[in-house]
Amino acid sequence: MTTLGGFLFAQAALRPLLAAGRGSLLFTGATASLRGRPPFAAFASAKAGLRSLAQSLAREFGPQNIHVAHVVVDGGIDGERLRTSAPHRVAERGEDGLLKPAEIADAYWHLHQQGRSAWSQEIDLRPFSETF
Repeated sequence: MTTLGGFLFAQAALRPLLAAGRGSLLFTGATASLRGRPPFAAFASAKAGLRSLAQSLAREFGPQNIHVAHVVVDGGIDGERLRTSAPHRVAERGEDGLLKPAEIADAYWHLHQQGRSAWSQEIDLRPFSETF
């Protein structure tokens, strides 16, 4: 569903963006977009497919003023889900060891607002303490 979902999202979103003559398609990836590891073969291949789709769409629709970017989110997100399901992980990571949702949103907003002379096709977001 990861790659197909991205394709269906793009297919639906591109119609109004092309009609408007501008817009952004922003895809969310993970470290698995760049490399696989056991036991995440299915997840890694799906995320790699989504990354490749984003690259292809950027090349196809960038000239039509559609900014397509892929965001590698590399780390846990400090939200209710993680705090409820894995409080030990939150404690292990400490105050600056998880990505803050508002700061992730700021990065996406920055991508959307980038000037055309310096569009990013891919960015990585990770807490400074994350090893990569």
